[in-house]
Amino acid sequence: MSTIPQHDELAKRTGHLLAACGAKVTNGDQMARTPITGGSLGAAGAAGDIGAAVDRAHDAFEIWRTTPAPVRGNVVRRLGELLREHKSQLGELVSIEAGKIRSEGLGEVQEMIDICDFAVGLSRQLHGLTIASERPGHRLMETWHPMGPVGVISAFNFPVAVWSWNAALAIVAGDPVIWKPSDKTPLTALACGALFQQAARENGAPEHLLQVVLGGGKQGADLAAHEGVPIVSATGSTAMGRKVAPVVAARFGRAILELGGNNAAIVAPSADLDLAVRGIVFSAAGTAGQRCTTLRRLIVHRSVHDEIVEKVAKAYESLPIGDPLADGTLVGPLIDGGSFDRMQAALETAQGDGGTVVAGGDRALDDEAPDAFYARPAIVTMPGQTEIVRSETFAPILYAMAYDDLDDAIALHNEVPQGLASSIFTTDLREAETFIGAAGSDCGIANVNIGPSGAEIGGAFGGEKETGGGRESGSDAWKGYMRRQTNTVNYSRDLPLAQGVNFDV
Repeated sequence: MSTIPQHDELAKRTGHLLAACGAKVTNGDQMARTPITGGSLGAAGAAGDIGAAVDRAHDAFEIWRTTPAPVRGNVVRRLGELLREHKSQLGELVSIEAGKIRSEGLGEVQEMIDICDFAVGLSRQLHGLTIASERPGHRLMETWHPMGPVGVISAFNFPVAVWSWNAALAIVAGDPVIWKPSDKTPLTALACGALFQQAARENGAPEHLLQVVLGGGKQGADLAAHEGVPIVSATGSTAMGRKVAPVVAARFGRAILELGGNNAAIVAPSADLDLAVRGIVFSAAGTAGQRCTTLRRLIVHRSVHDEIVEKVAKAYESLPIGDPLADGTLVGPLIDGGSFDRMQAALETAQGDGGTVVAGGDRALDDEAPDAFYARPAIVTMPGQTEIVRSETFAPILYAMAYDDLDDAIALHNEVPQGLASSIFTTDLREAETFIGAAGSDCGIANVNIGPSGAEIGGAFGGEKETGGGRESGSDAWKGYMRRQTNTVNYSRDLPLAQGVNFDV
């Protein structure tokens, strides 16, 4: 078990990391802290003015929307290069501010690098269609155009990756970006913003192409409500989405929502159990259970239920918990005391519903770090899918339930309001194809023989139902940041009307 570092040394290290990325931190009312020790890292700056930021973004838009897309891609290419150069510093900063273990912090920066690579290629492929026209001498086609400023509201658990999924696509699409990061992770945003500004300057891009606006709920609400922001991408809880979505819809804006996840894995009797256990443990305990794709429900065939639970519990007991920057640590801290309290309340409710805590659930290292909140990942066997199981608790709690028939398992899987990520462990081809088919998982992501946690840049990321329906990152998610225009060009000397209409004058 690792030793928690001295807070003063951690704060000093944070200053060096910010300086290495070219970030300048000013005094103000926005404060930064680290969940590693629970202590303050000092001021991060002042809360921003969304209205002023939108005005500046529109000035940038006037230039950027007519800049050729491959030229826009040069800014993102340079950003990717700078991220590679500063990967270790940014990864460490993510660990300090969000509490992720070192490999996950570095992995998050790698996601930024990957989406930059994707977006650079995309900048030469923002293509529409040529469509057969029913009228002679006419060409029918569709083109795609920039929309305007994109507001990005990001969450603490992925303080930089999710922003980049949106920003890289928006920038090559011709849209300036206004980024309102979580008020729990402002420093990582300032560091990324500084690197972006360097990339923009070196490529002659307009000023204010990216603006980082610090603040809390007021800034997020102002961004969602501003009519000068045609697209708002918001990542967070379903409760947050319920506030953002109607505000954006009321002004006929476009919302890209990536909200709560209550993700499950089905373990079939034919599954490779050792492989399944590895996938389950990472998906459920990784990032201290604070991923939107974290595995929260385990639906196991009755014939292997007890064996799987025993193996997962044994693995949990051996997980190194502690300083996320230390080699060998696999579980870092929860973001704050509120998260730990919600975890304890959920466990108490689950036990009241007949659940049994098989392993974990208690606080760790409280004598060594009394102001931080480290928790041992919990596995709880449940008699059925009670209301607490149907709710998302952003903490490392895994509810295990037994099933007898695959149809029943899929029904149990789908019987929650969230629909983000899902998985099945099986070596039966029919079961695998059924799960990812039309009558299987109702989630935006459905995996076979890997857990629900973790995604590659090439695929669109997002979910259905209370997860919000938004899509970010790969595939054709870029269309969410542009407007489609249908064009008809008449190159004949006649004016035939569609559908054979006669209107002679």
